Amino acid sequence: MTTPAPSNPAVVASVAYCNGRRVADVPVAEAGAWAAREGHFVWIGLHEPDEALLMEVKRQFGLHELAVEDALHAHQRPKVEIYGNSLFMVLRTARLEKEALVLGETHVFAGQGHVVTVRHGASSSYSPVRARCESSPHLLKHGEDFVVYAVMDYVVDCYFPALDQMAGVVDELEALLMTRPPSVAEIERIHQLRHDLERLRRAASPLLEVCSRLERFDLPMIDADIRPYYRDVQDHVIRVNEQIGSLREVLSFAFETSMILAAARQNDVTRKLAAWAAILAVPTAIAGLYGMNFEHMPELHWRYGYPAVLAVIAVVCGALFVRFRRTGWL
Repeated sequence: MTTPAPSNPAVVASVAYCNGRRVADVPVAEAGAWAAREGHFVWIGLHEPDEALLMEVKRQFGLHELAVEDALHAHQRPKVEIYGNSLFMVLRTARLEKEALVLGETHVFAGQGHVVTVRHGASSSYSPVRARCESSPHLLKHGEDFVVYAVMDYVVDCYFPALDQMAGVVDELEALLMTRPPSVAEIERIHQLRHDLERLRRAASPLLEVCSRLERFDLPMIDADIRPYYRDVQDHVIRVNEQIGSLREVLSFAFETSMILAAARQNDVTRKLAAWAAILAVPTAIAGLYGMNFEHMPELHWRYGYPAVLAVIAVVCGALFVRFRRTGWL
C-alpha cells in the first residue's frame, strides 16, 4: 500500500525501496520502521529543513548529534566522517547565476536502511539522480552505497557546466586582451573569475580525499562491488581540478601578455615622441637664436639669409627624420 507523499515543503521526497525498486512514498515519521524491514532502505531528500524536521530524522535513524548539528548550520568544508556503522558526508555544489559562481551544500547521511540528503543554498534538485537510479534497478538493488555514489557523481558532474561557461568568458577575455589593454571593467572581471575559480577549487579538491577513503578503506555501507564507482568520481574531480588550473593559467598569461603589450606600445609611443621632439628642437633653437635682437647679425642684411636658414632647418630635420626612421623610432 502506498502512503501519500509528505506535506512538509522541506521534504522533497521520502521513498522506500526494496531490491532496487520503488515500494512506497513514506512519511518521515514512519521512515525508521520501513528502513528496519528486511531488504528495504529509505531515501529521503530534504531542502533547507528546520531543526524540528532534522530532529525527527535523527530519531528515525539514530543519526549522530554532531553530524545533525553540521547539517543544520551548514557552512562546512567537503569531508566524510564515520559514526559507528554510518557515515556523514559534506559536498559543495556549484552553479553560475548571472556569470557569478554560487556555492551551496549537500549533506549526506548513509547507514543501514537509510540515505538522507540535506540541501542548502544553490543546489539543483536531485530528482534526476533519483530518476536515474530508479531506471537502473540492477544497480539500485545494491542499496545505500550506490545512492551515495550517484549523489556524489551528480554533484561533481554539475561542476562541468559552470566550468564550461567560465571557459567561454575566459576565451573572450583572452581574445580582447591580445588586441588592446584591458579596461577597468575587464580587470575587475578577471579578478572575479580568478576568485570564482579558486572558490570552486576549494569546493572540489577535498573530494579527492573523500573518494579515496570511500574507495580504499573498509567503511560501513560501502560494498566492494561499489568501490570502483568512487574511483570514477575521483577521476572526474581530477579533471575538474585540472580544468580549473588551466583556466587560471590562461587568465594569468593573457593578463600578463596584455600588460607586456601595453608596455611595449607605451615604449613605442615614447620613442616616437622623443624623435619628433629632437626634430622640432632644431627649428626651435634656430628661431630662438634669431629672436635675441642683437644689433650686429650679418645674416639680417644678407639677401639670401632667410632662404638659407630655412634650407639648413630642412636639411637637418630631414637628416634626423631619416636616421630615426632607420632605427625604428618613427
